[in-house]
Amino acid sequence: MTAIKVPPLGESIVEATVSRWLKKEGEAVAAGDTLVELETDKITVEVPALAAGVLTKRERNEGDVVKVDELLGELAEGAAPASTPAPQAAAPAPAPAPTAPTPAAAAPAPAAATPAPESPVRASPAAQRVAAEQNVDLAAVAGTGRGGVVSKPDVIQHVAAGAAPAPVAAPIAAPPSAPAPSAPAPQRTLAPTGERETREKMTTRRKRIAENLLLSQSSTATLTTFNEIDMSAVSALRERMKEKVEKQHGVKLSFMPFFVKAASMALKAYPVVNAQIDGDSIVYKNYVNMGIAVASDAGLVVPNVKDADRKGMIEVSRDIGALAKKARDGKLTMDDLTGGTFTITNGGVFGSLISTPIINFPQVGILGLHKTQDRPIAVNGQVVIRPMMYVALSYDHRIIDGQQAVLFLVRVKELMEDPATMLID
Repeated sequence: MTAIKVPPLGESIVEATVSRWLKKEGEAVAAGDTLVELETDKITVEVPALAAGVLTKRERNEGDVVKVDELLGELAEGAAPASTPAPQAAAPAPAPAPTAPTPAAAAPAPAAATPAPESPVRASPAAQRVAAEQNVDLAAVAGTGRGGVVSKPDVIQHVAAGAAPAPVAAPIAAPPSAPAPSAPAPQRTLAPTGERETREKMTTRRKRIAENLLLSQSSTATLTTFNEIDMSAVSALRERMKEKVEKQHGVKLSFMPFFVKAASMALKAYPVVNAQIDGDSIVYKNYVNMGIAVASDAGLVVPNVKDADRKGMIEVSRDIGALAKKARDGKLTMDDLTGGTFTITNGGVFGSLISTPIINFPQVGILGLHKTQDRPIAVNGQVVIRPMMYVALSYDHRIIDGQQAVLFLVRVKELMEDPATMLID
């Protein structure tokens, strides 16, 4: 018997939450198969089977908080992986034989209905998991994510609205009405339709996000300064170059690489914004690891573009795309999430017009981007309509003076309004 234990989770991480079991008790597994996923405050850790065998026992349930080296389950080595599929194929056969007990025949129906997740609808992994648990047809769920992607909250709202039980009604034709409520009841993890409140335990990541935000608020003297940027020049440049860049380099050119380049250059001009407080010392970083806030189903994460100040626009764009994909897929590593010196967050993609971002402690500055909106402004004594964006810099006033903060933001504005100057470093 082999013990399945919580592996090392990374620097300074001592606990995780059992996110989901991928194998059932009694199920055969091959060496290397993922048995269970653990969610930490930063990354998702997959625990594989170190040898082929059968998962005999699951010691911890989904949602349990576990510590490093704690027992998760037991694996009996040496069992042939082909031993369990055979009984599954034979199990449905006896069901048609007894014609009298109709309710017994209805029992296997839910097991046969589980292939529902194989829907062509675009949905996040979390949404697919909840849909499978609740027997929800994803095609019937309205997606509110970018490009119509179905998210976990979409499925939860669909279930709460009472639309979920529809697929379950099909197998239970007319005979007994009593089995109908009993079938979905064991599977339901959400509150039944009609309840006014639901209670859901915080994940480890959500708890850590909450703790870090409170730590930032209580440990820094935060102040925010604002400015606005005329996006005309950079929009025209991006429009002219994006097709060529995508064809030649295989990356989509967004506005974020321009802001990363502009912020990196402004940090070189005002290095205190890229610094860190260590006791009664100020540590100046002679490099820029640019954190990019990314929203995912599991919560907000901030992966870092390492040495962003030494990279060109194309390389930064490629790195951002790769990090965003890893964040959505839950594949970020500890290296991706540590070592950041400054952060950019873009609430504009969700429609935010203005906000005061919270510093990503122990950093001392964060740049907030917002929605680009056509507004009338005065240019050379004339009122013209231009695509304008409000930008915000939240900074730690303990080491950054107002003058430095304002000049930093003005430098970002100048570079974005005349992007050609970014070529001259």
